Amino acid sequence: MAADQAQDLQRLQVELRAEQKKLVLMQEVAQALGSALDLDRLLTLVMEKITRLMEADRSTLYLFSDDGGELWSKVLQGGEVREIRLRVGEGIAGWVAASGETVNIPDAYADTRFYPAVDLRTGYRTRSILCMPMKNNHGATIGVIQVLNKHDGPFSSEDEALLAALAGQAGLAIENSKLFHSVVAKNLDLIEAQDQLAARQAELNILFEIEKEINAALDLGELLDRLLRRAMDIVGAEAGSILLRERATDDLYFRSAAGEAGEVVKRLRVPMSHGVVGWVATHKRPLVVNDPPGDPRHDRRLAEAIGYRPRNLLCAPLVAREGAEEDVLGVIELLDKSGPRPDFNEEDLKLLLLIAGQASRAIELARAREERMNQSRLASIGQMLSGVLHDLKTPMTIVSGYAQLMAQIDDSVQRAEYVEHILRQFEHMSSMTKEVLAFARGETNVLVRKVFMHKFLAELEAHLKHELTGKGVTLKVEAGYRGTAYFDEQKMLRLVHNIARNAVQAMPGGGLFRVTARTEGDRLVMEFADTGGGIPPEMEGRLFELFATSGKKEGTGLGLAIVKKIVDEHGGRISYETRRGPQGGTTFTVRLPLEKPLGLAATDETLIDPTPVPERTGTSD
Repeated sequence: MAADQAQDLQRLQVELRAEQKKLVLMQEVAQALGSALDLDRLLTLVMEKITRLMEADRSTLYLFSDDGGELWSKVLQGGEVREIRLRVGEGIAGWVAASGETVNIPDAYADTRFYPAVDLRTGYRTRSILCMPMKNNHGATIGVIQVLNKHDGPFSSEDEALLAALAGQAGLAIENSKLFHSVVAKNLDLIEAQDQLAARQAELNILFEIEKEINAALDLGELLDRLLRRAMDIVGAEAGSILLRERATDDLYFRSAAGEAGEVVKRLRVPMSHGVVGWVATHKRPLVVNDPPGDPRHDRRLAEAIGYRPRNLLCAPLVAREGAEEDVLGVIELLDKSGPRPDFNEEDLKLLLLIAGQASRAIELARAREERMNQSRLASIGQMLSGVLHDLKTPMTIVSGYAQLMAQIDDSVQRAEYVEHILRQFEHMSSMTKEVLAFARGETNVLVRKVFMHKFLAELEAHLKHELTGKGVTLKVEAGYRGTAYFDEQKMLRLVHNIARNAVQAMPGGGLFRVTARTEGDRLVMEFADTGGGIPPEMEGRLFELFATSGKKEGTGLGLAIVKKIVDEHGGRISYETRRGPQGGTTFTVRLPLEKPLGLAATDETLIDPTPVPERTGTSD
């Protein structure tokens, strides 16, 4: 009896120790599940504890693949670690994953669901199996836990209950780990997005700074100087240069340079086949050279000729893109990295490529702008020449008339007077040609001088008499103002002649052309009236446009456009009134400032005429 009690006591003590061991292992599993968020480490700890707790040979934990079609083992205990993949429904683990039921098999090879391929591949012998689904907190199966070969026989119902508890805890821990990693991944994505946003913001700031430099530049030379300085500041370089390609010779010439030898290199040219800059231009690829003496592409002779040996250099091509084609405009080169980092790096190259792209665009725009300006100036010069040729008719007619009169008289005094008139017309023609040349040089000045109106009107009357001779047109000049005014006398004569020529064409059967001068406040008002048939309706609204003509046989459409231009240059206004029909006529009114306009290039030269001339009205037919 006593012996039986002793045996029972001993058995109970063994069972108690076993339960205590299980309790300790359970606590260790709980700690492991609560402390490890790294999935690989978590699964390693869990499977180690489960194998010991279940008194098994090895344990395998399967998780569903992302598409849910496969199971794969994350951790394999008992020997080497291998990845095992099973299709859902394949083998014991696949069957449990598909059905969601627990399987406890005493003899694996006696069960038709067993898949012996793994044993055959690994040389392992499976005897007993306990396999059950692992679920998350929503009750969905996320994997399978499989325990193999219990040490003392088949797995019991107590083992099933214990593994079910462990599987539940493991499922929650795995879900927490996945959630943690998902949050970490999203945070990393957010940090990466913030870094990309910061980098993009920095690039936009650089582009903005470059755009400011481009807009502030007045010409291509200043533009390149500004861009080069900005590139040196952004990248951190002590010297630099921009070389442009000359298409005629296919050489590179220094268009802008800054640094120790900046002024020296501006006088040099580099063939496309020489040096780092030539290599970059030829291959259309950027280059970082942190050891120039050791690079075969470095032109040592050029460095010696300049007297400047760079420590390192960074070079990028300036490329114009037209569809798929690339045309090399030149290169931008930065020398000698400044700051704590001794060498140029990929980040510096990225910045330089960004600047080079903007520089290429700016060069294209500047050249296109210059070309448009040149074309516009040539077109304007052509228009001005047309105007000059148009206006030369009047002085040439006058010269011809006086020359004919000189041939008919012997009076030396009269001939001298005619010569003076002829010389005045040549002076007038000379001023026209000078005006065109001044415009070609970019000068658009008007020669505003102090003019005595009575003398100006007298000269005007003499000119118009010759213009109207033989045309059947009566001329009347009414000097309602005899004081002084400020304007360009030669241009005003051109203005009057053009209006008079239009008036004659509007009166083919003869008529009256009246010129009057008066003042309105601080304005000189000159009116030019004819008794023609009025301005055609189709010319309304475009009378002062270039080449606008109503179909007159000898019309060029330049006369009134030149009139408008002269008035605008003086800061004045021109208007007209017209009446159509037999009793019609047109009156042009020109209003100019009486005083010298501010802001005009002018001279204070005074036409001195001490002899007062009384107001008079001239008539000629």
